[in-house]
Parts: sequence; structure tokens; C-alpha cells
Amino acid sequence: MKRILGRITAMVAAGMLCMPAWVWAAGEKATNIVVVADTRRVTGVMKYFSNLYNTNVVLFAVWAVVLTVVIGCTLGFLMDFIMERTGLDLKSRKIIEH
Repeated sequence: MKRILGRITAMVAAGMLCMPAWVWAAGEKATNIVVVADTRRVTGVMKYFSNLYNTNVVLFAVWAVVLTVVIGCTLGFLMDFIMERTGLDLKSRKIIEH
């Protein structure tokens, strides 16, 4: 049983080592694939971001980072305000670790 399990493990390891070569071999087929956003039925801000994704991916990434930071800060301050209004003041909390 140990011998069979060792051979199976060796085959799996050999397959994993050959996998990057298989991926490189499929590279020619993968170059023809283009990922685009469908803008036929969207309007407004969604149309702007869809067109931005299709034309300038770097600016789209910058927008994604900026909007993530803005939404995160807004939600953080809003939750801090709500917690303070309910009586939980987290600013004066003392952390005691044992």
C-alpha cells in the first residue's frame, strides 16, 4: 500500500511540475481572448465605468482604488458616529492585554 501511495504521490508531483509547461503551450490560443464589458444596455455612471474598463484599464484601476478608500472611510466614520450616538464611545477605550 505504501508503495502504491508513493507512486501516486510521485505522479501527482510530476504533473504539478509539468503544469507550467502546459500553460505556456496554451499561450497561443489564449492570446486571442479579449475581455470587454458589454455597454449596450447600461446608462449613466455604469456606462462611463464600462467604457473606461474597455479603453483605459489603468485609469479604471485608479478609480477602483480611490472609490474603495472613499467608501471605506465614509462607512467607518458613519459607523463611528452611530456607535457614539448609541452610547458606545470607542475613542476612549483602553485596551488591556494580559
